[in-house]
Amino acid sequence: MSREVVRIVFFLLLLANLAFFTWVYFGTGRVSDEQQLMEQQLNPQEIRLLSPDQVAKLAAERAKQIAERPKPPPKPPVIACLELGAFNTADAPRVQQALEPLALGSRLSQRRADEIASYWVFIPPLRSRQSASLKAAELKKLGVEDFFIVQEDPKFRLAISLGVFKTEEAANARLAELRKKGVRTARVAPRETSVQKVYFAIREVPDALVTRLNDIRQGFSGIELRDCPAEEKRAGR
Repeated sequence: MSREVVRIVFFLLLLANLAFFTWVYFGTGRVSDEQQLMEQQLNPQEIRLLSPDQVAKLAAERAKQIAERPKPPPKPPVIACLELGAFNTADAPRVQQALEPLALGSRLSQRRADEIASYWVFIPPLRSRQSASLKAAELKKLGVEDFFIVQEDPKFRLAISLGVFKTEEAANARLAELRKKGVRTARVAPRETSVQKVYFAIREVPDALVTRLNDIRQGFSGIELRDCPAEEKRAGR
């Protein structure tokens, strides 16, 4: 067989192999693979329609599962704003000091208001300035700090004021406190006078903090813990 014939036979075999490979890859084998993939993805024989009753049953089971999930513990109730007062200006520094351990920060604010007091606790006018000074020194020894000697009022000049209050009940509570300290000559009487009072507003107050504030309130006579006035609530927004 000549060299030329061998070369022709070689090329014919090569072309036949290429043709067969092309037919296998791009012909029936390729289509078969694609069909198999489609069948695996769709699985039409596995698809079934549910009846309305079955759908309702599945929905009920799902709702039951959601309802049975553990719920997070409820957040403790929080009061928007409480106001502690009213304090005499002499008591305000002590109140501020008592509130410091609570670390209230910007949640704490203070306001001052001039109010008409209807009752006061006082020691009647002394005979001389020296007698008034001696009585003042005696009060300090008894632990009484919140008082002043009246100077301007001619009728009560050299009397010692121990507090002015809106109600007779609050004035009597102050008198009882003074009695326990040993002050025997004080009394309560009506007195229309303007006095400055100090209020402390606390915002976002949980139950535990209410207890602490009530403890502070009980350390002063005639003091209330109540909801903030409307204007104070608006100022805190």
